[in-house]
Amino acid sequence: MPSVNLRHAARAIILDADDCVLLCRFSIPDPAGTVVWAAPGGGIEPDETPLAALRRELREEVGLALTTRPPHVWRQEVVAPLHAPGYDGVVNDYFLVRTARFDARGTFSDAELAAENITALKWWRPQEIAAYDGPDLFAPRGLATLLPALIASGAPAEPLPLGL
Repeated sequence: MPSVNLRHAARAIILDADDCVLLCRFSIPDPAGTVVWAAPGGGIEPDETPLAALRRELREEVGLALTTRPPHVWRQEVVAPLHAPGYDGVVNDYFLVRTARFDARGTFSDAELAAENITALKWWRPQEIAAYDGPDLFAPRGLATLLPALIASGAPAEPLPLGL
């Protein structure tokens, strides 16, 4: 069986004191018009640990300086060639970050965010995600049920494996 080339990424489930989650709006050009609300974070560089990548990505995208070692709560593996350009799929490691609400604005310029396909940042109440019936998607797809379970139970002893 040929090897599978997966893009590894670190992402943060950032929750404020009211259990609202900060998500990035990704406008994906292909397939045309796809919009996905997903946790901030991104690719792990060859010389980085997942935690170092998470710290860098949060600073760049949302302006959060991560000073703690957050718990690893979910691990998502998706093998689908069109899911990440240039790769056979993705592995997303999600970490739980509790913080006071802040005005999300990272070190990236608007042009740099656009190059990452990020068009907006928004705090969502879990109930808003569950009730949403518009055309946008959420990632992971089960976020509407995963998030309340995470809030209610806290970080699991081992990361919960996720699909799409």
